[in-house]
Amino acid sequence: MQPRYCGIDFGTSNSTVAIADDDSARLIPLEAGEPTLPSAVFWETDGGPPQFGRAAIRAYVEGDDGRLMRGLKSTLGSSLIHEKTRVGRQALSFRDVVARFIGHLKAEADAATGGIDRVVLGRPVHFVDGDAEGDRAAQAVLEEIALAAGFREVAFQFEPIAAALHYEQSVTQEELVLIFDIGGGTSDFSIVRVSPERARAADRQADILANDGIRVGGTDFDRLLSLAEVMPHLGFGSTTRQGQGNMPRHFWLDLATWHRINMLYAPRTMSDLKALRRDADSPDLLDRMIRVIEARAGHALAMEAESAKIALSESESTRLALREIAGAPNPVVTRGRFEQAVDAPVARVRDMIGSVLVQAGLAESDITTVFLTGGSSRLPVLRGAVAAALPDAHMASGDMLGSVGTGLAVDARRRFR
Repeated sequence: MQPRYCGIDFGTSNSTVAIADDDSARLIPLEAGEPTLPSAVFWETDGGPPQFGRAAIRAYVEGDDGRLMRGLKSTLGSSLIHEKTRVGRQALSFRDVVARFIGHLKAEADAATGGIDRVVLGRPVHFVDGDAEGDRAAQAVLEEIALAAGFREVAFQFEPIAAALHYEQSVTQEELVLIFDIGGGTSDFSIVRVSPERARAADRQADILANDGIRVGGTDFDRLLSLAEVMPHLGFGSTTRQGQGNMPRHFWLDLATWHRINMLYAPRTMSDLKALRRDADSPDLLDRMIRVIEARAGHALAMEAESAKIALSESESTRLALREIAGAPNPVVTRGRFEQAVDAPVARVRDMIGSVLVQAGLAESDITTVFLTGGSSRLPVLRGAVAAALPDAHMASGDMLGSVGTGLAVDARRRFR
């Protein structure tokens, strides 16, 4: 039977598209047979259409002259979404860039289905912490973009609920499940009652016992690792005027933050850094920072931090390759130092687990299973925090990057059948 239902998980780091018929749901290949597409866009300086995903990252890494943009989802709900930025020979708003990416996902969905006009889009529980208006604005912009891309009908589902729908396809009895979905930009938590019988119900609101989230995700761990282990080699935290002053922090904070890196390539940044160099107690460190900005190598630096984070999921230590990018040493970073750097967001995760238990009116022992999804759910420090908070629960993992997309297609079938 021709697939009729579509779910799109537009993620901060990776995106997926899933389709469903009346019997099953599956991810479709988006690039070179892979079901995940890195949420990246690259424009060549000389113009031409943008490249997406791995092709975009490869063009940047191979030195093509142009502009790489990642972490686009993080602009939703902020004033940055409407700001214009130079891409190739034109100035586009971040909204326009997001629209190009969503349009690419729509084209892939059409190619797999022969054309589809209804979709369920995933969304975090909160795009923006503590800002209900920003949250509404973020969803409204995403809906407008999807409609402009050619979808006739657009619905939204919370990403952890979508993950619960995916997990429910494998259960054999009723369970109380805490869904912990940590993506690139947000961490979402839901407590859901699942069972084979409940999976057939059209209305599942009564089964959602708690739902909340925080703006903490994989890119925050990248940023904190970078600030602790990379940026000091480029002057972050150094002093000026023989110890009487300190370097301003914002240049290095931007360089460590995926969606703000390109802001540093404005001409004024270079003049400001050269002025700071004159007062720097360690001008050689500023020279490395200037080298990175001149070469527009900020994303290469961020990728190195991300790679180190991933490596520390499997190893106790890894080496950062900074020499070629910044002329800095290639230091060793340990898992212990990384976990120390990310202690604050991990504490927020622990607090949120307690909060959703209170919201649901449940004790720790009531949770049958924790279902972990999202790329950063592999991090030992996070898995350890969850296990400590819910010691009696079974820890389950599915498709780390695909469970939300598949669950969105299942939800589309429920809504649009």
